[in-house]
Amino acid sequence: MSAHRPAAVVATTVKSLPCWRLVSPHGEALVARQGAQVLYYAPTGQPPVVWLSDQAEFRTGSSLRGGIPVCWPWFGQFDRNPEAVRAMLAPGADAPAHGFVRALDWQEDGARVDGDAACLRLRLDLPAGHGGWNHPAAVALDIRLGDALTLTLSTRNLGPDTLALSQALHTYFAVSDARDVAIEGLDGAAYVDTLRGWSSQVQEGPLAIRGETDRIYTGLSGPIQIRDPGWRRSIQIHAAGSRSAVVWNPWVDKSLRLSQFRPDAWRDMLCIETARVWDDVLEIAPGATADMGVTMRAVGWGA
Repeated sequence: MSAHRPAAVVATTVKSLPCWRLVSPHGEALVARQGAQVLYYAPTGQPPVVWLSDQAEFRTGSSLRGGIPVCWPWFGQFDRNPEAVRAMLAPGADAPAHGFVRALDWQEDGARVDGDAACLRLRLDLPAGHGGWNHPAAVALDIRLGDALTLTLSTRNLGPDTLALSQALHTYFAVSDARDVAIEGLDGAAYVDTLRGWSSQVQEGPLAIRGETDRIYTGLSGPIQIRDPGWRRSIQIHAAGSRSAVVWNPWVDKSLRLSQFRPDAWRDMLCIETARVWDDVLEIAPGATADMGVTMRAVGWGA
């Protein structure tokens, strides 16, 4: 891509899915209408920052493996969420993992160019009773592609009672080799290790991926960084409106059970999910709006 290419937001279709392509002098991103899912982001002249499986199936009603799925109004397995979140869903209603908005078509609520940045806003209006969800709400995702990629997830409570939810921007980051990177910014943080009986642990030093990893970090206040010596760069991750994050890599055995995923693709990615989960559940008063966001930027180490 030319460094002088002007910023733009262009509607397109990838296989059967309506999408938007965001371009700027700094990079390019692809966003699907279904689920408001960012599928890809690469800075100009660099490997991708956001990873998409080469086996991803672009099918209506089926979430794609990779990108940045929007998990809302609950994260992970529904029955692992706090009672306040579970009370928002009618008893017996379908409760797919990571909520239900990943399979819905979001509506464009504005596309614009701001200097050398491309901006897209997608919106989803949810009446009470949708899929057994008892609480009316409006959800929006603002995507800004400039010299970094910024996502802001906004929830407005349209009901008469407090809205409780968990959520995540479930980012799959592209790495040269998951075994070689170091994840910094978690030292001293408490985490729940879901693979060790949901036990409470404390991080010591940088996190290295040495096997299947599924951890919920809590009480976070600063940025997280992926140091990638293979690609001689760092990915800086700055969260806003979030004190929790999930780190996930399926490693060898679980990769064999995942859909839309090569058996060795675990080496190419790791997830660091900006979240409001566990003891960081989001409660929104009637008529109020709450935001959660993340900015990701790749910084090269030079020649």
